[in-house]
Amino acid sequence: MKALSYGHQDINQNDIQAVIEVLESDYLTQGPKVEEFEDVLCALMGAKYCVAVSNGTAALHIAVAALGVEKGMEGITSPITFVASANCMLYNEITPIFADINSKSYNIDPTDVSHKLTPDTRLVIPVHMAGQPADMKAIAMIARKNNLHVIEDAAHAIGSQYADGSYVGNCEYSDMTTFSFHPVKTITTGEGGAITTNSETLYRKLLLLRSHGITNDERVLSSNPGPWYYEMHELGFNYRMSDMQAALGISQMSRLIEFKNRRRDIVSYYNSAFAGISWLTPPWEAENLSSCFHLYIIQIDFQAIKRSRKEVMSYLSAKRVGTQVHYIPVNQLPYYSELNTDKTPNAESYYDQCLSIPLYPGMRNSDVDKVIKAIISLDK
Repeated sequence: MKALSYGHQDINQNDIQAVIEVLESDYLTQGPKVEEFEDVLCALMGAKYCVAVSNGTAALHIAVAALGVEKGMEGITSPITFVASANCMLYNEITPIFADINSKSYNIDPTDVSHKLTPDTRLVIPVHMAGQPADMKAIAMIARKNNLHVIEDAAHAIGSQYADGSYVGNCEYSDMTTFSFHPVKTITTGEGGAITTNSETLYRKLLLLRSHGITNDERVLSSNPGPWYYEMHELGFNYRMSDMQAALGISQMSRLIEFKNRRRDIVSYYNSAFAGISWLTPPWEAENLSSCFHLYIIQIDFQAIKRSRKEVMSYLSAKRVGTQVHYIPVNQLPYYSELNTDKTPNAESYYDQCLSIPLYPGMRNSDVDKVIKAIISLDK
C-alpha cells in the first residue's frame, strides 16, 4: 500500500496536454505562455502586475532587491517559516530580525513587530503560514507609521482570501506579494514562483532583475542602433520561468477553486474528528478569513501521550501515514543562532508540539479516515 505524504501534486490529463502542446510549439522558454500565466494570476488576485520566476526563493530574492534598501539595514520576519523568508534579506545584505508568532494563527504577531522595530528597520516580510492570511491591516498600519516596505510571503496562500473576499496577492497592504509553485503547494509548475505588485516602478525593476538586468525596452535604452541592441541596466539574475512550467501553471490555475474546496472539505473532516481530544489541538482559522490550507498542522501534547515526536512520526510512518514538521524556528538554526538573540517564546512553544499530517486534493475519503484512525490511536 502506498504511503500518504503530507502533501502531493495533483496532475490530470489536461495538465499533461498543456505541457505537451508547448513541447510541440516553437517556444520552450521566453515565449508567450509566461505572460499568459502572469495575466491569469493578476486576474485572480486583482493586482496590476505579475512577474513569474524560477522558484519562490527567487521571487523573494528579487522582491527585496527591487526595493533598493540600503545595505546594513534591518528587516523583520517570522521565525516559523522556510529559511528563504529570512535568507532573501541576507542575499541583499539586510539583517533579519525575528518577531514572535501569534499562538493561535501561527502567523507573525504585529505587536511583537512593533517591539522589534529599530531606527534601522526598513522592511517587514509577514508569512501567511499554512495558507491563513496574516493580520495585514495591522502590519500595514505599522509600516505606514514607520515608513517601512512590506513584502507578503504567500508561498502557502494562493487562493486564500481576506474578510472582504479579496485574494491574498492583491497587494492592498503591501508593496509586493510572492508565491511558490513547488509540487507540494496548492498549484504547481514543477518549480516556479511569482511576484505581484501594483507599482509599475517595482514591476519594471523586477523584470530587469529576473533576466540578467538586460532590456531592449526603447523607453529606457540610451540609444537604439538596431533591432539586435540591448543594454544591461542592473546586476540581475537568470530567474526566468520556462513556457513549459507556465503552461502547467495556467492549467493548474483553472483547478484552483476545485483544489481549495477539496482541501477545506478535508480540513473540516479532520476538525470534526479531532474535536474534544485533550492532547491534540487542530489548526485555528479566523471566522472572517478563507484559508486555502496548504498545510494541516496539529499541536500534540507529546508528554500526555507518553511518546516523543520522533516516536509518533515513526509510529505513523509504519501505518503508511507521512508527516513533517513545519518548521524549526529559523532563529534557532545554527547559522541564524550565531547572528541574533531574538526571543520568540510562542514560536518555540509551537515548534515543541507541531506536526503536519496529510492534506492534498487527491486524498480519498478512505485516506482521510485512515489518517484519523492512526492519529487517534496514538493515545492507546
